[in-house]
Amino acid sequence: MTIHQFHLKANWPGRRNSVGSIQSGNLQTKISIPTEMDGPGIGTNPDEMLLGAASTCYIITLAAMIERADLPLAHMELESIGDVDVTKGVFTYKKITHYPMVRLKSDATAKQLSQLHDLVQKAEKTCMISKAIQGNVELAVISDLSKA
Repeated sequence: MTIHQFHLKANWPGRRNSVGSIQSGNLQTKISIPTEMDGPGIGTNPDEMLLGAASTCYIITLAAMIERADLPLAHMELESIGDVDVTKGVFTYKKITHYPMVRLKSDATAKQLSQLHDLVQKAEKTCMISKAIQGNVELAVISDLSKA
């Protein structure tokens, strides 16, 4: 078994509405509470970072699966939406929905398009971040798949 460790350093200089910073490998950014939650909205926040982690894990996993399946990829992009419920002052991350748009090259076969359909769903189930939040945050994939 191999263990990979990721390190993050955080600096928080004050109270609730302060602006802090984080540093982890190539990631360096300011952090604060978003304006939607009555914060200063400077830099990023945990809600955006969770969505970013889930989204980047998903698209990288999907790209690796497409490559291993030797599908003729022409273009791929992703939009993801995170839903946070606020009930009686309690914030709960409820759902992340990924909207992948994947185009295979024009000479792709019907079998390859069918395989792609299976992979966009499988990527969500095998992504490391999805596995980590499964059971706590609902995960969904609504795809737009076709030939270029």
